[in-house]
Amino acid sequence: MKDKIVCITGGANGIGKTIVEEFAKQGAIVEFMDLDGEKGVELSQMLNAEGFTTRFHKVDVGCYRQVKDTFSLIKKQHGELDVLINNAGVSKFLSFWEMDPEDWNTILSSNLSSVFYCSREAAALMRNSGGCIINMASTRASMSEPDTEAYSASKGGVLSLTHSMAITLGDVGIRVNSISPGWIQTEDYESLRVKDHDQHPSGRVGKPGDIARACLFLAHPENDFITGENLVIDGGMTRKMIYEH
Repeated sequence: MKDKIVCITGGANGIGKTIVEEFAKQGAIVEFMDLDGEKGVELSQMLNAEGFTTRFHKVDVGCYRQVKDTFSLIKKQHGELDVLINNAGVSKFLSFWEMDPEDWNTILSSNLSSVFYCSREAAALMRNSGGCIINMASTRASMSEPDTEAYSASKGGVLSLTHSMAITLGDVGIRVNSISPGWIQTEDYESLRVKDHDQHPSGRVGKPGDIARACLFLAHPENDFITGENLVIDGGMTRKMIYEH
């Protein structure tokens, strides 16, 4: 990733923060976005002080105008882009009976529309030399708990958008893949119970680094035969048959 131009959305906290850190440590020039301005600036300053190259943008990725303006800045600075990771989104679960249209639209805008907005702007910077887009989906795109309709619908849309863009953008050398994380604990990992780990065939709950390493794998230029794919990283949970005895 040395000197590759990488853009990461939702990069100030959680999984996104770890992705920013790992790509920066691999030598990438990282442009990242988030609504959390305080945490975003703090992360960028910390990494830059350690000798890495990052720049933070406070952006609502569900707003097309803000997205377009930010990618204009990236174009002005670099002229091109190698990797886009669409990680931004909200994990908000609301009652099926009580959720109002505003809640539905906010979740769809943040989790799905943002992927289209950012991907199209990024693709315009990649179309002359090729590139890689990675979208963050979820195992909830194919399995659910109660009251997850908006979130599950948004992540199902991400899966469909991924394979659609892979076909559309293949002609200009842009690969598009998605990752579906399962249970990824972003804070207080030590507070997890033994039974939390034991329910995973892998023997443990996931960590943000598990997802960051998958992003590095999919972004690697030598993995150019992988496109239109969804990589499930859930410790084997979606393959586990569960019966009550």
